[in-house]
Amino acid sequence: MKGTAAEKPLRGGAGKRPTQTRPAKKAKKKLWELKLYVAGQTPKSLAAFANLKAICEEHLQGSYAIEVVDLLVNPQLAKGDQIIAIPTLVRKLPVPIRKIIGDLSNTERVLVGLDLRPFQ
Repeated sequence: MKGTAAEKPLRGGAGKRPTQTRPAKKAKKKLWELKLYVAGQTPKSLAAFANLKAICEEHLQGSYAIEVVDLLVNPQLAKGDQIIAIPTLVRKLPVPIRKIIGDLSNTERVLVGLDLRPFQ
């Protein structure tokens, strides 16, 4: 009686491993890395953060990270992203990098600026 494949010894010490089926990988969500540059807790800075948070919750559903950079605390950080006005939102990922200046109150413009909605 012939042995099953599992019972047969491998020749030469190296053989092919049996093919295993793996569960299908879940589609990887695109991570949005956003950096919001502000100067202290001014009304415009607070409004920009609140507006950004609301937009992200509605349109990016948990696949985002927001970093708030206070230029009153770390002014040297403005140089890296060439910040010339505040508040400024910088989209680091997905590439390409995009910048939006202002308090982000015009949701439609922010969505177009982040490339979440096509320009019409």
